[in-house]
Amino acid sequence: MSALANVIEFPVRQEFEGHDSIEHDLVLALATADDLASGLDAVVGRIRCDSGATRAEWWADDENGALELVAVDGIARGRCHNLPLGPAGVFVLHGGHLDRQADSALNSLAPIIRRRAAEERLARTTIQLAQRNEALEDFAALVAHELKTPLQAALVADDPSRSVEDAILLVDALLEASRSQASEEKVASVAECLEQAVEDLGVEIEITVEVTTTLPLPPAALRVILRNLLSNAVAAGAGHVEVTAVRSSFSWRLLVDDDGVGLGAVDRYNAGSGLGLSLGRRIAARFGGALELAERPSGGTRASLTFTEAVA
Repeated sequence: MSALANVIEFPVRQEFEGHDSIEHDLVLALATADDLASGLDAVVGRIRCDSGATRAEWWADDENGALELVAVDGIARGRCHNLPLGPAGVFVLHGGHLDRQADSALNSLAPIIRRRAAEERLARTTIQLAQRNEALEDFAALVAHELKTPLQAALVADDPSRSVEDAILLVDALLEASRSQASEEKVASVAECLEQAVEDLGVEIEITVEVTTTLPLPPAALRVILRNLLSNAVAAGAGHVEVTAVRSSFSWRLLVDDDGVGLGAVDRYNAGSGLGLSLGRRIAARFGGALELAERPSGGTRASLTFTEAVA
């Protein structure tokens, strides 16, 4: 039996038989595009050229139901013609003429556009859920690691109350940071968060503050990070801490300088009862920041929390 006998032939729509059919070309461009955005770019470009228009636009609903421009080609001149396409959005033509064939082709694209948009939303949601799940697993592992120190200390101490209080403080801090959602207003007053962190720790240490800006993260998250850095500074024997917050053209920077024993004495600097540095870095990264430590030339440690503004 010939191998051709196993080939199934599907019926071809009459209007697609000629490769000069605009509907055939638009459906093919949309179906084979890497994503919906590039497919719509091809559609508006083809329609603008075929209709002799100066500009073609495709508008679609965003996640909040408001129309946004998703594809455009050309410069707007001449009379504007709108073609509503239901849930698929609105096609807009400036100048030129949208003939019956192009009108029919655009309407035939509507269900394809809705399907591809739904598929891409589903894919984005799946990726976000996977990333969130991975982040939660990492977060839980770090929390479990950090809880070991105060709980183990409580097991061997004659008076375990202090170590248990440290563990409770750690849990409270984590819960506070975890409640900071991405939709929350991300503007934190350094002075207020520092005051709260000092009150939480109940430490006796001299602190100098020079603050000229807020920072772009939720107050609860900044409070947790400051609590961690102050706790480590106290454990390192610091008598004075200087906190500085500055804003440059494309970044925000928080500096916490202490006069303790420095990073060389790792067992001292990391012995603080607050959040571990790895966890502090995780919280900072969650809101687009980077937390780094460095030796100070004059002695002690400098912690820097930096946020870089995206440049368009």
